[in-house]
Amino acid sequence: MDLRTVGLGMLFLAVAWHGVSCSAESPPKKEPAMTNPATDRLELSDAEWRKRLTPEQYRVLRRKGTEPAFCGGDAEIKKNGAGTYFCAGCGAPLFVSRVKFDSGTGWPSFWEPINGRVASEPDLSYGMTRTEVHCARCGGHLGHRFDDGPAPTHQRYCINAVALRFVPGDATAAPEPTTATATFAAGCFWGVQSTFDAVKGVVSSRVGYCGGTAANPTYQEVCGDRTGHAEAVEVIYDPAVVSYDRLLELFFANHDPTRVNSQGPDVGTQYRSVIFVHDAAQRQAAEAFKARLQASGTFKRPIVTQIVPATTFWPAEDYHQKYLEKRGASKCHL
Repeated sequence: MDLRTVGLGMLFLAVAWHGVSCSAESPPKKEPAMTNPATDRLELSDAEWRKRLTPEQYRVLRRKGTEPAFCGGDAEIKKNGAGTYFCAGCGAPLFVSRVKFDSGTGWPSFWEPINGRVASEPDLSYGMTRTEVHCARCGGHLGHRFDDGPAPTHQRYCINAVALRFVPGDATAAPEPTTATATFAAGCFWGVQSTFDAVKGVVSSRVGYCGGTAANPTYQEVCGDRTGHAEAVEVIYDPAVVSYDRLLELFFANHDPTRVNSQGPDVGTQYRSVIFVHDAAQRQAAEAFKARLQASGTFKRPIVTQIVPATTFWPAEDYHQKYLEKRGASKCHL
């Protein structure tokens, strides 16, 4: 199918949803923006976690459950020798094998986590005072920490085995991440988010602002072309299911990359076409794809899409998130 035909069709549909201009419809009362510039953080909806995890993993990681002692597969884990223990929910490294010890409790026990990877908070449930520990990246419940461990820390991180994924080998080497991040700007972010949400392998997405200079920008500031940000969509995806090249294909097919600072009736630098790359591999792939598309003759005019390093992604106000889905349409239709 001709990419230009598909792209223009989707462009006009996005325009219909977005309105004549950013000021044509007063937005509802603004909700506080989620300000989390930490790019390592993984935040998913409950439905997305249910889809991602097994029922037992979901019960433990997301509902703070506890697996029965001696029944969580720890005996099998012990056979693997040296390696690294990763969060079963998000793939973040949590512990290395050299700090693991046999506590006799029936759960994997460690005397120290990898620095900064395990967070804690008070747990007053069941009439007890304990310290609950969770993955610092995704907030998944891991277990509890007690002060009865061996030297040198004298701490015992008592962890549910189902919350861990063991990778044997050099304990200092991390495996390939289970998810990756891609960020695109292609005009109105409502339709762009809907397009990527429909792709198998996309774990989650959120709309926001990227590429500007101001901190904590609001929609009205960005819409007024006062901050230098572009309306963008951050996509968390599984590279084993959907490739970055496939995401690039969808990006170029669903807007007009030959227009400078505009899409449809929306005009301003906030509507520019941008690929925000997160590493050298993404830059190489984006530049190669853009060159092939330009050489193909699909577009008669030059492609003006910018390819720039990703900067802080500022999530948009809540009423912009999943905008089409909230209105009964998960994607634009002809």
